[in-house]
Amino acid sequence: MDPLSLLSLARATRPSLTLAAAAAPLRSRSLSGGARIAQSRRRRAARLSVSAVAAETPRTEDASSPSPSGQELFDWRDQWYPFAPVCDLDPGAPHGKTVLGLSVVAWYDRGVGEWRVFDDACPHRLAPLSEGRIDDKGRLQCVYHGWCFDGAGACKFIPQAPALGPPVHKNSKACVASYPCVVQNHILWFYPRAESEHKDVLQRKPPPLIPEIDDPGFVTVYGIRDLPYGYDVLVENLFDPAHVPYAHKGIMRGIRKKEDPGR
Repeated sequence: MDPLSLLSLARATRPSLTLAAAAAPLRSRSLSGGARIAQSRRRRAARLSVSAVAAETPRTEDASSPSPSGQELFDWRDQWYPFAPVCDLDPGAPHGKTVLGLSVVAWYDRGVGEWRVFDDACPHRLAPLSEGRIDDKGRLQCVYHGWCFDGAGACKFIPQAPALGPPVHKNSKACVASYPCVVQNHILWFYPRAESEHKDVLQRKPPPLIPEIDDPGFVTVYGIRDLPYGYDVLVENLFDPAHVPYAHKGIMRGIRKKEDPGR
């Protein structure tokens, strides 16, 4: 094979920047102040959001169409996901989280007494809204230039815009994506689709209900841990009770002490 053919083959098999960047996992933000915002802007500028990639990338298969085996394909974005137990959320501050590679921010809209979940990126300069604050009027305020958003994601105030000038804050490009969300079982759930056709998803497909959590006859304990591996490893571990007496020896109460048979 001649060198030109090898070069063409290498280019054909190399993933595009958009897909490679979209697939890259988000890293935690540990810097402070302007350095953190600048780093976040550079990272977000080099990577389209999951929503944008999904919208711009043609889908070769419809998630609702049957697979070759005759079973319906699982659509990861047509599901509800728990954000956090509400007891762990401070209603006076925004909270950022990454779910399925999608950066989202939860904040309490005290005007209507409900939690909201937005895309964690200000439409102005892509600064993380989770680094912002709740202003005196109960709006989510960006920490970078002070843009303010209401519970529907609409921009309500741009400090730098002239008071007597055109209402630039009403431009559709100044809005931030708002995801369907609901508090159920004392847990904040959200649905990772912001398109208008999914606004009624709560009536069509509510989150999974666990009646025992709301039953006072049961004791519920909430806990969140960051684990450095994928969900598949965790699920396999949870379905493996044989490891409990050994991996958790002396840690978990209620484990009966048994001698190994044949020893």
